[in-house]
Amino acid sequence: MYRRRVALFASAAAALAMITLPSAPASADVGQISGLAGKCVDVAGANPANGTAVQLYDCNGTGAQSWTNTGSQLQALGKCLDVANGGTANGTVVQLYDCNGTGAQNWIVTAARDIVNPQANKCLDVTGNNSANGTRLQIWECTGAANQKWTAPAGGGGGGGFVVTESQFNQMFPGRNSFYTYSGLVEATSAYPAFAKTGSDTVRKQEAAAFLANVHHETGGLVHIVEQNQANYPHYCDWSQPYGCPAGQAAYYGRGPIQLSWNFNYNAAGNALGLPLLTNPWLVQQDAAVAWKTGLWYWNTQNGPGTMTPHNAMVNGAGFGQTIRSINGSLECDGRNPAQVQNRVNNYNRFVAILGVPAGPNLYC
Repeated sequence: MYRRRVALFASAAAALAMITLPSAPASADVGQISGLAGKCVDVAGANPANGTAVQLYDCNGTGAQSWTNTGSQLQALGKCLDVANGGTANGTVVQLYDCNGTGAQNWIVTAARDIVNPQANKCLDVTGNNSANGTRLQIWECTGAANQKWTAPAGGGGGGGFVVTESQFNQMFPGRNSFYTYSGLVEATSAYPAFAKTGSDTVRKQEAAAFLANVHHETGGLVHIVEQNQANYPHYCDWSQPYGCPAGQAAYYGRGPIQLSWNFNYNAAGNALGLPLLTNPWLVQQDAAVAWKTGLWYWNTQNGPGTMTPHNAMVNGAGFGQTIRSINGSLECDGRNPAQVQNRVNNYNRFVAILGVPAGPNLYC
């Protein structure tokens, strides 16, 4: 069920070949990756050849166990940790391979100590929970078990590897409400490790720009935390839902960066994030990380009135216009409100320019 909503800021919108690995970026962190039984992620035989197995082994401080976390890749011996043949199935082994920028080499170290490959949406895993030296590492559905927990160098110089720096964020939102913190956004990205971490550097920056451009439109430049038209507040309770509206008829108004609204969306987002949003929707306007997580929940998991999630629209090349359709297409797309569409596009063009990447095709819906 998608988020039916009214246009909150119409007046504001109207106004408004051979690849050689470079040396580690200055913002990257280097160190061992340790896990099950205190053992380390190791390149078998310290062999830098393509296809060399990556395994569990006693920590020994050698270069075969020294990993650079760039925020999107894990590199050792001048090459990258790689999912063999770009596989996505449980049990696909990992290996060392020339860095090539594909999704098979995209890794995110989360706050929960998982190492996630967003392309497969799976975790780095010790095969068979076997702590013996030489046990091959693989990808597997994330379970939270000990054989998927790692202590690894942080990436991106303390920014979690997010492709938008704090100074760029401030440039995008010079008049933002202090509630919407950069640290809250970066913390929230751990809930959706594929966000702005999938595909090439250009695609990752385009996705971040697209998300923030829509956020800018929804909140008047990250000024508004809650929906401004209070007359709408009682309209967002769908009593046909079996759980009703336990927080009250008028409790499910728009909040946060994507203006989450309706009881069914608070219920679904709360279930996905492990938060009691159905009974306490006010959390979204009280905690910056929660607010950002609800925006990322919608972005990464909901088609809305469109045919794909906004995340998929950006990483699969459908273009920025499809993110508009998924967020508010029933009110804005196909000529319904071209001024609001143009405002979103203007924001996106400005943000990709700040990030130094092209806008790509299909900007309109």
